[in-house]
Amino acid sequence: MVKIVREFFFFVSFLALLLNGCAGPAETGKLRVVASIAPLAYFAERIGASHVAVSVMVPPGANPHSYEPSPRQVARLGEAALFVKAGSGIEFELAWMERFLSINPALKVCNGVEGIRLLPVKHDGFAHQDERFDPHYWLSVANGMVIARNVERALAAADPARRVEYAANLAKLQAELQLLDREIQGKLAGLKNRRFLVFHPAWGYYADSFRLQQIAVEEEGKTLTPRQMQRVIEQAKANRISVIFISPQFSASQAQTIAREIGGKSRSVDPLASDYQDNLRRATSAFIETMR
Repeated sequence: MVKIVREFFFFVSFLALLLNGCAGPAETGKLRVVASIAPLAYFAERIGASHVAVSVMVPPGANPHSYEPSPRQVARLGEAALFVKAGSGIEFELAWMERFLSINPALKVCNGVEGIRLLPVKHDGFAHQDERFDPHYWLSVANGMVIARNVERALAAADPARRVEYAANLAKLQAELQLLDREIQGKLAGLKNRRFLVFHPAWGYYADSFRLQQIAVEEEGKTLTPRQMQRVIEQAKANRISVIFISPQFSASQAQTIAREIGGKSRSVDPLASDYQDNLRRATSAFIETMR
């Protein structure tokens, strides 16, 4: 049934594409770029600057593990020259990339994960035996530098006339990211307690990059059983943790229950925020407050 609904949705989207035509690029004079998630759009906007018009498939607050694009979004792909995907196993991309390419066979694809080593999902600081990989690699600044290079190469291939400008923008962004990495390292340097508790395991690359330990609650998006809830509560108390971090894309009800049981509170940190550098600064400050 789900397959039938998706195929009908795809058909409607294709009709919308035919009705819309392809007037967009001629009107703007800009290279149309679509990114699957907002953090990837950040890199396209910084490197493409005034020469690109970037849109995001998964809107703010939506869950990229289950999101389905609107017909308007799918139709917009017919005007796009480049799609920037995460390429790390996000369910949204696994379900839709083949359809996207069938709508626009000329669409070039930038794989953001190219050249990045994926890490297994970790809970309680240890990798699980099922060897699932954590898809949230962009939350490491070092990986952000690799994403920037991948995007620059893709933009240069799609728009060779502005290759020099894209290279200059890349160099500027790389310098900023190097400073950001040193800034965060400095802020975290004096901490003895280096554990933080998150509900959704999104911050593993950040933790690995800065020698922290992410204690994650949720597994594969499943609701916790009472026994799992109790285990998390006991572990948090044993580590004197009083804050559980939640992602705005997911339900906070169980996280808030855990917060009450440990006599603490829940706080939001967004792994999909569009303001990449400022978001990592905010998250760092939030983590530091709970690890002192």
